[in-house]
Amino acid sequence: MSHIFDALQRSESERTGTEVSSFSLATELLQAAEEKIRTASTPAPAVANEVDRVISDRPASDHSISDHSGADQKPLFPVDLEHCPRLSVAVPTDSRLVSIDKEESLGAEKFRFLAVRLRQLRQSKPLKKVLITSTIPQEGKSTVAANLACTLARRKPQKTLLLEGDLRRPTLAGRFGLGRVAGLSEWFRGESTAMNIYRLESLGLWVMPAGNAPENPLELMQSGKLPALMEQLSAWFDWIVIDSPPVLPLGDTSIWARQADGILMVTRPGITEKQQLLKGLEALEKSKLLGALVNSSPNAAHSDYYQRYGPPASRGESRDSSK
Repeated sequence: MSHIFDALQRSESERTGTEVSSFSLATELLQAAEEKIRTASTPAPAVANEVDRVISDRPASDHSISDHSGADQKPLFPVDLEHCPRLSVAVPTDSRLVSIDKEESLGAEKFRFLAVRLRQLRQSKPLKKVLITSTIPQEGKSTVAANLACTLARRKPQKTLLLEGDLRRPTLAGRFGLGRVAGLSEWFRGESTAMNIYRLESLGLWVMPAGNAPENPLELMQSGKLPALMEQLSAWFDWIVIDSPPVLPLGDTSIWARQADGILMVTRPGITEKQQLLKGLEALEKSKLLGALVNSSPNAAHSDYYQRYGPPASRGESRDSSK
């Protein structure tokens, strides 16, 4: 880990073509025109209040899909961030979210250190959308993404979103005990009028789960909606942690990588093979690669040292190797 982004516009024109021969009539017309201009520049209170209401009620960003006739269809982003549904969290015992239920553990401390390193990197380069990936499944990328997002969300008033980009094997909703909720897949297919972003009140975190696994995830991601989505999310959030599919052998990760500012590669002793890791690194853009994380490190000596040095409440805990 050493190398570790309506104005309310009206167009109203009135053209009159009146030919006048009388000087007095021309004078009256000029005075009437001046009076009309003064009246137009100072709208009646009721009209002004209505205009103010329309402007204030309009979302800060109102992206819509329009056809060639100019008629608006279903908006891409129908609600703003503050109108997202609130969900309660019920973390299962096997979720390995050490940043929530084992805050004094060595694993939680490692994620706090990672969050500090990312904030330091952002001082020298644009870094908002962080992609978490691995070479193959079972290396712990989703665990790392969830813990990192929970850790970043502790810094107020910054807003953090955990975006589940793995549409093939969704796990985020179950990891936080959210039940069956619509997510990114339903939004891509236009089946939901909402953004499918949820606020986890107790964690100060927003999540956008994958939803139900679709039959054609790659086609959905290549539908053309993703760049606009990421642009809007970047305007709403200070950090976006993307849980991506593995690099090998799928093409989904390359699509997410183009949207990300930085990439973290997750490895795991006993699972990650050297040749696979090299192939995975070759498939990623080097300028975006922030570094690699070792998940489930067997470094027991360092764990013992942390238990002795940590606060008394953590000394009786069992060792947690999930990092």
